[in-house]
Amino acid sequence: MSTYQSELMKRLTERGYLYQCTDETGLDKAAADGVVTGYIGFDCTAPSLHVGSLVQIMMLRHLQKSGGRPIVLLGGGTTKIGDPSDKDKSRPILTPDVIERNKNGIKQVFSKFIDFEGPNAAIMVDNADWLDKLGYIEFLRDIGKHFTINRMVTLESVKRRLDREQPMTFLEFNYTLLQSYDFLELYRRYGCTLQLGGSDQWGNIVGGADLTRRLDGGEVYGFTTPLITTASGGKMGKTAEGAMWLNSDARLGEQFTKSPYDYWQFWRNTEDADVGKFLRLFTDVSLQEISELEGLEGADINQAKIRLANEATSLLHGAEATRKAEETAKTTFEQGGTAIGLPTFEISAIDYSDMLAIEAAIFSGLASSKGEARRHIKGGALKINDTKITDETHQMSQADIVDGVIKISVGKKRHALIRLK
Repeated sequence: MSTYQSELMKRLTERGYLYQCTDETGLDKAAADGVVTGYIGFDCTAPSLHVGSLVQIMMLRHLQKSGGRPIVLLGGGTTKIGDPSDKDKSRPILTPDVIERNKNGIKQVFSKFIDFEGPNAAIMVDNADWLDKLGYIEFLRDIGKHFTINRMVTLESVKRRLDREQPMTFLEFNYTLLQSYDFLELYRRYGCTLQLGGSDQWGNIVGGADLTRRLDGGEVYGFTTPLITTASGGKMGKTAEGAMWLNSDARLGEQFTKSPYDYWQFWRNTEDADVGKFLRLFTDVSLQEISELEGLEGADINQAKIRLANEATSLLHGAEATRKAEETAKTTFEQGGTAIGLPTFEISAIDYSDMLAIEAAIFSGLASSKGEARRHIKGGALKINDTKITDETHQMSQADIVDGVIKISVGKKRHALIRLK
């Protein structure tokens, strides 16, 4: 039974979010005694966030549901440097226009998970508001003197680069100072006393907490989550087709978006051993119900996976999109039909006229190369309109077009449509 007094610490620990905390007892007391304001920073490196960021967004949701006030900090300033944490090489330098585009894209996600109205309304701020105005000499004098080189080279992000003899620029070396300054600035502006983040951010979070205590005497706290991986050891949010993006706005570009159906299917395909963990981390399903779902065995575990897919997709895309995604899956997998709602790729009649099945697999994103497509054929996994392809030289034809589209599949769970335009 939990020994915590606050709803916040009970929620975060019981659902599996706690990895490290600077002062569990102090944070628990602060949350029990009043409203805790906490933040997480999101750099604007792409026009959408992906599932790898979802555990952090869910923490902001739980903070608000337990009476706290969440702050979404957009890294319009820190993105100009690039966070070296968990990276083996420098990130490319982005132009101000690209950063602004990315910032506008990722803003769309947060209102699905947290409320920006009400008594403990969330707020969204951009660290460019203060970082862009810093004078270099003044910053080094006022902030830099509180950070020693001795300590900074022990940070995991720095140590890893040095151990592997990989370059780390002086620009990146400053990232910890800037993120630490963010905590101080948010404490001064909004009374923010908590920074949340992934385990890779521990060094930066501790730096910000120390700086805030040194300069303003603030009682502040840091809280990190464990690295979320799948039962088979894979990185959470990564699929054979790339990142599982949280945005479905096609205007951001196909490479940065995923349809509600793709999102639903991602959760439906969760490994058996991960279902309970993911229900706790990524949904609002009660712990009691999760315990019951974890007890399902054999084919019945699919009920838990569908529950996970429905709950996770409803949070991001809404109930109606979830209903359509589940219907599409049932039609496709249980009835073997061609269903609307699958990922759809358009091609001209001229280009289609001489397309091989191998090329169709690549075009539809079901294979990343001809070699992979050939392996699918050899394994009996590639199908056109539910008919298995056995010949690597199989040519697509007009006969494959049913109701204006061609259904292409790899295995039982991955499907796409090709439509002639």
